[in-house]
Amino acid sequence: MNEVVKTAQPRRWAESKAHSSWQIFKIMAEFVDGFEALSRIGPCISIFGSARTQPGHPHYELAVEIARELSQEGFGIISGGGPGIMEAANKGAFLAGGKSVGLNIELPFEQKPNSYIDRDKNLHFDYFFVRKTLFMKYSQAFVMMPGGFGTQDEFFEVMTLVQTNKMHRVPMVLVGRDYWKGLVDWVNNTMLKEKYISPGDIELFTVVDTPKEVTNYILDFYTKHKLEPNF
Repeated sequence: MNEVVKTAQPRRWAESKAHSSWQIFKIMAEFVDGFEALSRIGPCISIFGSARTQPGHPHYELAVEIARELSQEGFGIISGGGPGIMEAANKGAFLAGGKSVGLNIELPFEQKPNSYIDRDKNLHFDYFFVRKTLFMKYSQAFVMMPGGFGTQDEFFEVMTLVQTNKMHRVPMVLVGRDYWKGLVDWVNNTMLKEKYISPGDIELFTVVDTPKEVTNYILDFYTKHKLEPNF
């Protein structure tokens, strides 16, 4: 190993460890601020989907209508706070006069707060895992619109936490049968067939097409379960 590298490595490692220790306080501050803000809002539903979906696209307009209907039923709407489906979700809440929450994340592209978030409910995060914890704790249902890797990550995060009893079961709704068909077929025909999941795991989510189906599924769930933070 090069002597310069050998000399520099211990110093850099020590500096990194010191930085990591102080980083804990910033992480704690994000958790505290987020917990305090969301605990005051009441029952909310998170709507996930692509940041790249443009206004006028069928998926965008569908998300607006879903958020509007859920807001009219008294739920706050939480999104990732940015453009695309996130903006559509906040827009639907805004149009219905409901609570519109944005959990923004600092990214080098795609992400800036949309204009439909309530001013006092626009939260900012540096850490994905803090932001995701708040989604999971304070959302009484999850609506998954078509999206990319981030949307899939959020879907499987919820599924894993519910499957392992690390959070209460909540409604998980995939919107768009055509879009989700390939994933659902793979879950059924590969994961389940190979016995890497149980038959009951398939019942943790449903697939629908319309705002009314989303609303009815969530409302029916809460005729049998109480509304409360998930863990």
